[in-house]
Amino acid sequence: MKISWGHCVAVQVAIAALSAVAVELNIDDGANKEVYALASIRNATSVIAHGMIQYYTGNTTGGPLVGLLPGPYYWWEAGAMWGAMVDYWHYTNDTTYNNITTQALLSQVGPADDYMVPAQMTNEGNDDQAFWGFAVMSAVEHGFPDPASSSLQWLSLVEALWNTQVFRWGLGSCNGGLKWQIFPSNKGYDYKNAISNGGFFQLAARLAHYTGNQTYVDWAEKSYNWTEGVGLIGPRYDVYDGTDDTMNCSSLDHVQLTYNIAIWLYGAAVMYNYTNGSSIWETRTSGLLTACATFFSPFSNSTNIMYEPSCEEDSSCDLDAQSFKAYLARFMWATTQMAPYTLDAITTLLRASATGAAASCSGGSDGVTCGSRWYTNNWDGLYGVGQQMSALEVMQGLLINGTAPPDTLPVVHLATTQPASSTIPVPSRNTATAPSTMATKTGTGMTGKEIHIESIICTCVVLCICLGF
Repeated sequence: MKISWGHCVAVQVAIAALSAVAVELNIDDGANKEVYALASIRNATSVIAHGMIQYYTGNTTGGPLVGLLPGPYYWWEAGAMWGAMVDYWHYTNDTTYNNITTQALLSQVGPADDYMVPAQMTNEGNDDQAFWGFAVMSAVEHGFPDPASSSLQWLSLVEALWNTQVFRWGLGSCNGGLKWQIFPSNKGYDYKNAISNGGFFQLAARLAHYTGNQTYVDWAEKSYNWTEGVGLIGPRYDVYDGTDDTMNCSSLDHVQLTYNIAIWLYGAAVMYNYTNGSSIWETRTSGLLTACATFFSPFSNSTNIMYEPSCEEDSSCDLDAQSFKAYLARFMWATTQMAPYTLDAITTLLRASATGAAASCSGGSDGVTCGSRWYTNNWDGLYGVGQQMSALEVMQGLLINGTAPPDTLPVVHLATTQPASSTIPVPSRNTATAPSTMATKTGTGMTGKEIHIESIICTCVVLCICLGF
């Protein structure tokens, strides 16, 4: 195969950009100092995003694969990936992938425009649906362009999705909660887990923050209290995987996973922001953030680097779990805007993790494929959508200082659906009222912190070698 000089330069610049990011990530408190080499971070994230999108073929094959990843990846991870691409656009202002992202998000709305997709009946659980909801909610909050020439708008889609879930809030066992699975025929229907209930909680919190509708607040509080009440959120804010509703949720699976605590941390931070820093949501946000320590520093020489303790060290993470760190990185960075007091603690953790992630993106035939273990200082031979997405989310979050926090509507938005069985109604045009504190909500984002990256001579050396000087 003939390789052009242009391709050579592009690949080597990509390697240099990733190397530059990996060499040194410094946060400088000096308010008047220049921010160095943010372009290097953008270049590095562009390389990683491109690598991730190479796994997607729906934009070239069309038909039933539009919006989906090829097997063996499940439906939910495609939704998660498009959420990462909305984030990518938001952080970098790179519109390269906007069209295929919009196409993908619209391709899976289903006949009722609520992300209930008949073709995914054997795969779609409440948690799977929620990950598509996270992507669309991010589109709402960040002003991702609404679909052109379409009656479908991002806000109506995410509200419709959430409304399907509130109908499923089950009082038949455990005094509430969402089951993992939607359909009784699917394995896991009798399991009520942290990720499904966390998805419902986080979307309620974010809809409350965006729309100002008190009913979403009520549901966020109700779902948090239920989850804490059955023990899925422990007294030290550890988040456990799930419980069996055939046993009335009397015993727990105590496995801890990065994506479980990620969902709850960010939802709590959004509620902290919406309630103008209420002490109860500050306590919950701080407790969940402290509990995240479980997922950092696996060894004495890998301080503050994120890992998946349940499976990463022995290489037993399945395709799903290989992406879990992406969501902890995504939602920890987002937490710094909703609860700015967390900035220093989170930046300390994610700066080190981003350094490790950049070092891991040094493998494959292209030399920039990302691996799973960020504490090895090189590529570990593993690769896939999850590895690319995890590196992308932890690294692009370094650009958060240059972005606006999640937006809110200037007036209260009232949705229309009413559930069949619950003491708390779904938002109604006739019953919802504006919270009295809406005009003074916080969320101004990070202040007084600038990201500095030391530039290195490696870039010039690599370019000179590649060009033959």
